[in-house]
Amino acid sequence: MKNQRKAMLYGLATVLMWSTVASAFKLSLGRLHVAQLLLYSSAASACVLAVVLARRGGLGLLFGYGRRQYLLSLLYGMLNPFLYYLLLFRAYDLLPAQEAQPINYTWAITLTLLSVPFLKQKLRLWDAAAVAVGYAGVVIIATRGDVAGLRFSNAEGVGLALLSTLVWAVYWILNTRDDRDPIAGLLLNFLFGLPPIIVVCALTSGFAVPLAGLLGAVYVGVFEMGLAFVCWLTAMRLAENTARIANLIFLSPFLSLVLIHVLVGEEIYPSTYVGLTLIMAGLGLQQLRRA
Repeated sequence: MKNQRKAMLYGLATVLMWSTVASAFKLSLGRLHVAQLLLYSSAASACVLAVVLARRGGLGLLFGYGRRQYLLSLLYGMLNPFLYYLLLFRAYDLLPAQEAQPINYTWAITLTLLSVPFLKQKLRLWDAAAVAVGYAGVVIIATRGDVAGLRFSNAEGVGLALLSTLVWAVYWILNTRDDRDPIAGLLLNFLFGLPPIIVVCALTSGFAVPLAGLLGAVYVGVFEMGLAFVCWLTAMRLAENTARIANLIFLSPFLSLVLIHVLVGEEIYPSTYVGLTLIMAGLGLQQLRRA
């Protein structure tokens, strides 16, 4: 049954979780190698998704799919969590959280560009304007306002952050053809993604981690990778007006900057506010185009 009030509550809960994860990424990476954070957060997420699926009586779905769907799970798992979070965590490792976080929000703009070749959609003038405005914000953030000099604070970190948005956009385009239960499908993706993550962890950092780092990884897995997805899915299912729920996403990055300043201790650059505002304006143009 539709219930807009409950949908808003689930949507706000999702926004609050999303707002904390940039700080959680950065704090956890101060204690863990990228591969270690990826391993333990992915394992925690898989556990949470399994519990949620069990409470809904859907664990049997994991064993009822065909060969093609399990092969798709292998492909999806290599994209998310394996490749996407490997790139994203490394970007956070190299960049201040206030720079990596806004760039990550441009995945929806990347999705617009990829929809042209993959989904045969047309790139209209309105879409092009959204892309231009959004990526102008990325340049301002990446150069810390030195647009004329084009001196990037960390070119590798910016490149990895942008590459992660490409992987995420491809992942969601492929998911438009996925007819599985969304929670069961995501859980299978994580289960298939864990083996290569274990291999990378064994070859790079090993498995021994401090307790504080492990707790940070569990937080990331439970809230960013697990419960946020479930709450957002529930919010959209309950919503009478999905646009009002979708617009809540615009609260998250600005609240996240406050938490980055308070919890991580980063002094927020004026260029970050300007760049983030442009990225949000680009996303807003996309929302208006679809309205």
